[in-house]
Amino acid sequence: MSAAFAITTPIYYVNGAPHIGHTYTTCVADTLARWRRLRGEEVYFQTGTDVHGDKAVEAALAAGEAPEAFTRRMSAEWRQTWDELGIAYDRFIQTTDADHVAGVKLILQRLWERGEITFREYEGLYCVGCERFLSDRDMQDGLCRDHERAPELRSESNYFFRMSRHFGWLARTLEEQPGLIRPARYKAEVLGMIRDDSGLSDLCISRPRQRLAWGIELPFDSNYVCYVWFDALLNYLVGCGFPEDSGWEARWRNTHHLIGKDILKPHGVFWPTMLHAAGLPLYRSLNVHGFWNMEDRKIGKSLGNMVDPRVMKQRYGFEPFRYFLLREMAYGQDGSFSEAALARRIDADLANNLGNLLSRTLDMLARYCGGRIPTPPGQDGASTEGEAERQLREATAETAAAVDRFVEEVALHRALEAIFALLNQTNRTLEQCAPWKAAKEGRQKDVEEILRTCCNVLRAAGLLLAAFLPEAAAEILSRLGAASALKTARLPEDAAAWNALPPGTQTRKAPPLFPRAPRP
Repeated sequence: MSAAFAITTPIYYVNGAPHIGHTYTTCVADTLARWRRLRGEEVYFQTGTDVHGDKAVEAALAAGEAPEAFTRRMSAEWRQTWDELGIAYDRFIQTTDADHVAGVKLILQRLWERGEITFREYEGLYCVGCERFLSDRDMQDGLCRDHERAPELRSESNYFFRMSRHFGWLARTLEEQPGLIRPARYKAEVLGMIRDDSGLSDLCISRPRQRLAWGIELPFDSNYVCYVWFDALLNYLVGCGFPEDSGWEARWRNTHHLIGKDILKPHGVFWPTMLHAAGLPLYRSLNVHGFWNMEDRKIGKSLGNMVDPRVMKQRYGFEPFRYFLLREMAYGQDGSFSEAALARRIDADLANNLGNLLSRTLDMLARYCGGRIPTPPGQDGASTEGEAERQLREATAETAAAVDRFVEEVALHRALEAIFALLNQTNRTLEQCAPWKAAKEGRQKDVEEILRTCCNVLRAAGLLLAAFLPEAAAEILSRLGAASALKTARLPEDAAAWNALPPGTQTRKAPPLFPRAPRP
């Protein structure tokens, strides 16, 4: 049960439906997983839901349901949403899954036996939205920075993970492994969190059953359940097969986490120290992205301004929405969403650039070449490669290599920028070569050269876009008579291959690939 590449999203809270932030993280993970599969790698992609804790109980009470019934229903809704949106995950995990519960209890018992857990009194400010106690740096004007709600003063006797004793190790590890947290500025944030003057210390990892019964029971004290964040983080390890599968460690060492910056502290501090205390190895990397904002305000369930991906699918189609998310946000930075900006992206990039190039090329190929791929130079016994074709052939090879590099860096916006720059260059070349004029003048070889060149670029674009826009990419290749190309493709090399469409291949005209967006 090993994998050359493993990718995880956070497991999402079930106190509401998926919104744009969840969708972005999941689409990034899906894109990375698809790209790695197209590279010929063995891939494991995990997502799921976090069903325990105060927020789940609060939402269940508001819905008039028992926590178990509510979370079961909401988990099914999340899974159905990702299925409807075409997310190709390998496992959807829930924190009620039997192997997850067993894994949490095993780690808790191990830490208890190692002396990493103590029992003490604690009083502090608790945010139900964050499911944790807050420090001064977590608040602004008396409110939680992320949820804009006042925390509650709570005083309890609880179990604590002796997290602070591992801060020195964590600081050294982050300096020795600069790629462990990406982008680098989030590493600096974590280092700031574990400074002596930060206020962060040991971690409360229990809740009294008399106050919160909905959770995993501590194996060493049945009067308490496990703190939701301690419980939730272990899903990553369990999903890799821990502890039963003999290959879990190989998969785990190749695991890359994707998270939003609002959960950096649990993933950047709690999680690695938990693993170290338990004597377990670290994952490969933690990749942190920013917030989606609307009118300069974070989008989120608790703030009441969420963007529903299912509504976007009904209005614009999901792949155009997915394209906007991947193209508009630089991973690690905040992004801004508006339907007007989405419509502009759809029209400019998908309809006018990609869609227009595909339609014009195939229309003219049908008109001037019987809809078939022309014979390449050298194979017809006469012609040689022209300058326009040479330039686009070289640009295509450069683009394929660049896209592979950008995907490795989780710079998906730059990968898409490179692909669409190639398409834009091809559109300009098509205009300059003007095959409609060449046809009128009887220059059939010139007509065939530019249309064959456009088909080569479109084939490359179909392969390169397969991880980003899987349905559109498959349709591009199908119209080019290369529907089976993705079954055997190995990227990025196959995208750089030129004249891979056999001469005489029948192409197919069809309606616009991407219609212009409706006005918001």
